[in-house]
Amino acid sequence: MLTDSLRDQLAADVRGGLLAAEPSIPPRWFYDARGSRLFEDITHLPEYYPTRAERLILATHADDVAAACPAATLAELGAGMATKTEFLLDALERHGTLRLYAPLDVDAVTLADTAPRIAARYGIEVAPVVGDLLDVERLPREGRRLIALLGGTIGNLLPAARTEFLRRLAAVLTDGDAFLVGIDLVKDRARLVAAYDDATGVTAAFNRNVLTVINRELDADFDPAAFEHVAVWNEQQAWIEMRLRAVRDLTVRIGALGLEAPFAAGDEILTEISAKFRVDGFAAELATAGMTASEVFTDPAEDFALVLATRAH
Repeated sequence: MLTDSLRDQLAADVRGGLLAAEPSIPPRWFYDARGSRLFEDITHLPEYYPTRAERLILATHADDVAAACPAATLAELGAGMATKTEFLLDALERHGTLRLYAPLDVDAVTLADTAPRIAARYGIEVAPVVGDLLDVERLPREGRRLIALLGGTIGNLLPAARTEFLRRLAAVLTDGDAFLVGIDLVKDRARLVAAYDDATGVTAAFNRNVLTVINRELDADFDPAAFEHVAVWNEQQAWIEMRLRAVRDLTVRIGALGLEAPFAAGDEILTEISAKFRVDGFAAELATAGMTASEVFTDPAEDFALVLATRAH
């Protein structure tokens, strides 16, 4: 279950999104406990290359990151199950600087599983923060910090929201802090679409899970089976779009909002964008926000990149 504050945010997003000319629901609401498990399953699919590429980069360069930013606090945005985070925790532990891990995630249940596991393994304080990805001001401020946003999650933000997020992130960085962000790189369209529309249907179940979250949290009666999963590549915007498309005419009641939302067969709800980047273009976005890309690490195939940024002077 969501906190009251997050439920209010969900209600606002659903009301505004479903009443828009082009209906949408932000992807952050995929991630209840079931959604987090489904996403973890996605990361092991043969079609889904980003996690393998990012893990390889972390395995190869985590010590380089720790040397560049020997942080006392590792703060992770959208931490989820923190399976890749241990490369960074291990590296910071080897450098002898690690004191605190602060995972931030929208799902309290997932954090409740993650926090004690990390605390027991590393013998450090873990300070979980239940909140939205954009809540960077709520992160602990103890000591030098490495703030991580892994998995290409930054690509889920629309350009205006991404600009605002980077600006807010830059504003909370102090001298010595660094921001480590994973970006998925532009590549062949067929590989991109396959990564978001796997043959076994795990991504489809993940996409439909947002309807289950709305049903539970807002007393709605979405029938997930009445919506099919769609993934398309938007060449002009350089992003993948995930959508839910109604397979029949229906009306959805959302009790907590006193709202009825009609759908005709073929109507779609945009549930996620996943922008793909070029390194130079992303470095320019960081510069506009007040940060400098100090290091860039890629896998051998250059499918993915980790960018280490600091506050510009």
